[in-house]
Amino acid sequence: MPSYLSDLPVYKKALDIITLSRNISTYINHDLAYLTSKGIEDYHIYFSGDIVQQSTSLAPEIINAERERFSDDKHKHVASIERLTQLLYKNCKRLEHSNSNGKDFIPILRSELKKFKIIQQRWLLTL
Repeated sequence: MPSYLSDLPVYKKALDIITLSRNISTYINHDLAYLTSKGIEDYHIYFSGDIVQQSTSLAPEIINAERERFSDDKHKHVASIERLTQLLYKNCKRLEHSNSNGKDFIPILRSELKKFKIIQQRWLLTL
């Protein structure tokens, strides 16, 4: 990875989102890992894993977009970043309905995603 990438605000915010989503997922998983009284697991536990997977995919897509030479190739990675951001936001909404104290941290992640979208718009102008 070129050293200038670590200085990009969009990349830094993506790393913040990764860290935050991992912490939230870890916290939520402790609450949701138990079976219900009917012996069924809480399906919200899967959304917590989804936010980790989706947030972890943001930074590599940013790197790939920066490395591409041609505009069309850059925009494929940008589209992927936008899709991941939308999925993250959607899964945050789903997790807000979970039976966990960790759901109180979801608005923080959603706030960071909003900031990421703003930074992303500025970054797009430089590509």
